[in-house]
Amino acid sequence: MDATPTIDSPALRRAQQEGARALSELGDRHAVTLESLLAILRSDRLDDRAARNLAIEAAASALVQLRVASDQHLDAVLEPVVGAFARLQSDLRPLERFGDLDLQFVEPPTTGRALPSEVAHAARAIVRNSVLAIVDDGTARRVRIQWDCDGLNLLIGIRDDGRGELSVRDDALRPAAESVVALNGDLAVSSTEGWGSAIDIRLPLDPPAAPEPLGDVSELSTREREVLRLIVGGSRNREIASTLGISDNTVKFHVSNLLRKTGCRTRGELASLAR
Repeated sequence: MDATPTIDSPALRRAQQEGARALSELGDRHAVTLESLLAILRSDRLDDRAARNLAIEAAASALVQLRVASDQHLDAVLEPVVGAFARLQSDLRPLERFGDLDLQFVEPPTTGRALPSEVAHAARAIVRNSVLAIVDDGTARRVRIQWDCDGLNLLIGIRDDGRGELSVRDDALRPAAESVVALNGDLAVSSTEGWGSAIDIRLPLDPPAAPEPLGDVSELSTREREVLRLIVGGSRNREIASTLGISDNTVKFHVSNLLRKTGCRTRGELASLAR
């Protein structure tokens, strides 16, 4: 009997989700590397030869990290919180070394509970995305990053001294916000004009169980299946409304029902499980 999992296998879906998370994290690393290379090439403190040598060094280092990143990230089931934070520091140091950003790290307590690998990976990606959003704004010169544990949650605080206009609705923060929601966490942003912004994040240390395939757990109406098919195709609410001849509010109602029935937390997760 052929034991190869079919396209509808829950095991295969979980493997695909793990692969997508790994690719997302590698993409975040590339973004940090590119920001570092741009900072080197734009630096007024380096002549052409020095800038070229530093750029080569940074690119070579990134290539080495790329070759071992998958094994380093996926082998461990649990990561000591201090070790996970140290890896975050290593990821972000190039932004400080080659740019004008002053990164301040407040380490978590050594007695903090070890992090499940999914939470550790997500936490690093969330912080990297948040810091890159601050870098993109271009006004912050100092960023303070702090991790703490309360036994049940990883608590993350990020503070900057920029112009204080960052909002949780900013597109630059969307990847971080979606990752937080996927882990049943919370993300809040508070900004004071002229003084900077603060990002506070709570991540439960026990990640939620992966949703089951839609066909196994869902009794969807005909209309809900039509809406789901269009979501999988990448349509937004207004496009779905136009295609089906219904109102935007009716589309929102069906999407809400789909998320509730399937246990999904985002449209992206819903589309992934439906494929």
